[in-house]
Amino acid sequence: MVLPLAGCAGHLSALEPAGPAAGSIATLWWIMFWASVGLFALVLTLLALAYWRPSVITRFRPRHWIIGLGLVMPGILLTLLVYGVLIQGEMLLPRPTEPQPMRITATAQQWQWTFDYPDIAGAPSTTNELHLPAGEPVDVVITSLDVIHSFWVPRLGGKMDAIPGHQNVIRLQADEPGRFGGVCAEFCGRDHAGMHFQVLAHPAADFMAAVGAAP
Repeated sequence: MVLPLAGCAGHLSALEPAGPAAGSIATLWWIMFWASVGLFALVLTLLALAYWRPSVITRFRPRHWIIGLGLVMPGILLTLLVYGVLIQGEMLLPRPTEPQPMRITATAQQWQWTFDYPDIAGAPSTTNELHLPAGEPVDVVITSLDVIHSFWVPRLGGKMDAIPGHQNVIRLQADEPGRFGGVCAEFCGRDHAGMHFQVLAHPAADFMAAVGAAP
């Protein structure tokens, strides 16, 4: 069990959320996980009864199995799952707020990411290093100069495609200062595996100095 569980931790683990968007994704994952565990346990129980207590199984007519396990149970479970997906999914959308969050541009290009800070006077571009103020939402405007890439910081939020000639926006927030791994999650060519970046979340008081903003 050690090796499978090792994949659920680390700087690229979506199951160790460090922000509200990633927390919603992790919650949804756990809901689906435990639902699948319950269904698997039910199937194993019925299989065991069929072998060791067939009299229990034969008490039910075929239509009971079809209606109960084929229609009623999936209908209830899928309805609850869709309800959970809609609630958690709404929390991932960059809704309009007042005041509007700071915007940072993420431009993908084989095989690197370039980040610009248009809302901060004098802030230079950074390559493969995205700076964020901890505890504050930031809208990342994502695009590409060549092929389709995918922007993903597992511990802060979901994936968002970087499409040439188009802009997609994802809202990220790091609850605490720290360093978080980011990757290109869309195969984009020969060196795709090395197209990663770092997200550095700074205390709000240190953020402007960290990005080299003009006084």
